[in-house]
Amino acid sequence: MSDAATLTLCKKSDVPEDEGFKVEKDDFSLAVFHVEGEFFVLDDLCTHGPGSLSQGFLEGHIIECDFHAGCFDIRSGEVTAPPCMIPMRTFKVIDDPENVVIELPQE
Repeated sequence: MSDAATLTLCKKSDVPEDEGFKVEKDDFSLAVFHVEGEFFVLDDLCTHGPGSLSQGFLEGHIIECDFHAGCFDIRSGEVTAPPCMIPMRTFKVIDDPENVVIELPQE
């Protein structure tokens, strides 16, 4: 593992498969997703408006925001449907047997 700072968000068992799960920890409000055995983490607040991605509609690897129905790929944060135009910030998930752990962004 690298020397990067990490943050443990929750137990893997807390995150329902194929649904979003909101975690508020430290100064972060994050959406955690469990799809096909993998975990993905993005900022929870949509880049387009006050929507919460953890409350959105997940189909495969695409999350539809519950506010204006814009869509993002949870793997990359890239916009996949308007009206959203700004990609979501994603976080690298660190391999851990029990917990969802992310690498914190470098400042």
